Amino acid sequence: MQIRRLNTTEKAPMNLLLLADPSRKLVEDYVNRGECYVIEKSKEIIGVYVLLSTRPETVEVVNVAVSEIEQGNGIGKKLILDAIHRSKEKGYKTIEIGTGNSSVGQLALYQKCGFRITGVDTDFFIRHYEEDIFENGIWCRDMIRLSQDLN
Repeated sequence: MQIRRLNTTEKAPMNLLLLADPSRKLVEDYVNRGECYVIEKSKEIIGVYVLLSTRPETVEVVNVAVSEIEQGNGIGKKLILDAIHRSKEKGYKTIEIGTGNSSVGQLALYQKCGFRITGVDTDFFIRHYEEDIFENGIWCRDMIRLSQDLN
């Protein structure tokens, strides 16, 4: 399995991207502004992430998703580690990521990959999403912000 940047002629795998972010409008916006990377198995895209330059020397992973059938096989970790590696190669000093307060598995994964919690954007999901999101039996209201120094 190799991770590669999506070609400009290819369409982003919306079915996967919408697993991680239910807002088609937001996903389309950051996919158009960022760089989309995919991982394939038997020529089928099974995972994706999007890198978005947010400030000088700072990049954010704005979406990470793995097909439901492949979840739990270490694909998400491979994608995060690839994002970190590519960001270092591109000369970024900081990489950021955000996830919902209810995303307990993702919070654990990101911290295992070296990210540290740097803040909370209170009521982010209430302000930016029309419908309430529930995950792991928890109302997803706040964005937990994490970052990692790439030096």
